[in-house]
Amino acid sequence: MSPVEGECRMWGGEELDLDAYLARIGYSGGLAPDLATLRAVHRAHVETIPFENLDVALGRRIDLDPKSLQAKLVARRRGGYCYEQNSLLAAALERIGFEVAGRGARNRSRGDALTPITHAVLVVTVGGEQWLADAGFGWQGPLEPVPLADGARVEQDGWVFGVGVESEGVHVLRALRPEGWTDLYAFAPHTLFPVDFELMNHYSSSHPRSRFLGQVVAHLPGAAVRRALVRDGLTSVLVDGSREERRVGPDELVATLSQVFGIEPDEEEAAGLVRVHSGDV
Repeated sequence: MSPVEGECRMWGGEELDLDAYLARIGYSGGLAPDLATLRAVHRAHVETIPFENLDVALGRRIDLDPKSLQAKLVARRRGGYCYEQNSLLAAALERIGFEVAGRGARNRSRGDALTPITHAVLVVTVGGEQWLADAGFGWQGPLEPVPLADGARVEQDGWVFGVGVESEGVHVLRALRPEGWTDLYAFAPHTLFPVDFELMNHYSSSHPRSRFLGQVVAHLPGAAVRRALVRDGLTSVLVDGSREERRVGPDELVATLSQVFGIEPDEEEAAGLVRVHSGDV
């Protein structure tokens, strides 16, 4: 498919093999830059490409240029974390013809601790209305875009999300749990660019305080069940809030990545991940 006519775009959409990306996520619908397409592409991406930090755990460099993302997440059928996921989604949406901007968010899902702005999200404008698009928040994230309007509430296959606006125009994404509303993250209406994603990516992939170092993480949100592997714990969460937890030992790690998350590390990667999982690095 030829790129949208015009100048080179911010997210490198003209470099993306859109047909290969759409095949990767199993999408064969229309490609008009409208809300129906945005919703369908977003959901297909989220439900297909797993959130994972395996390259970070292995001490590898994370590249965010469109060619590298396509080679890893599309051709090699791997996953990635928020900077990779949302940079790839941004390139695809831009290639289709959407107006896409970046934002930087503070994670609030870990309690009251003040966290740095390290989560990358997207804002897509459709018909003059802004929508939050985020394929990179793991098991807790939305399946489809969420309207950026104060008081907005959407239900996606039983999973309920809401948006609030705080002082200084800060938007907060919330999820409705059995115990009530819980904040997921918050972000200011300040446009970020790919170079800003690069800076956050550097921190998350190399800073000693990054939660992505020294452990294996893989998530896959789904309509019926959401699954998360963090260190040696595999958690499955249902719409009603019930959950099942079990331990994943080093001898089960590679099979779990394959069977639960659709991730197939090669022999060298598998050996390295088992070492990380065992605490031998």
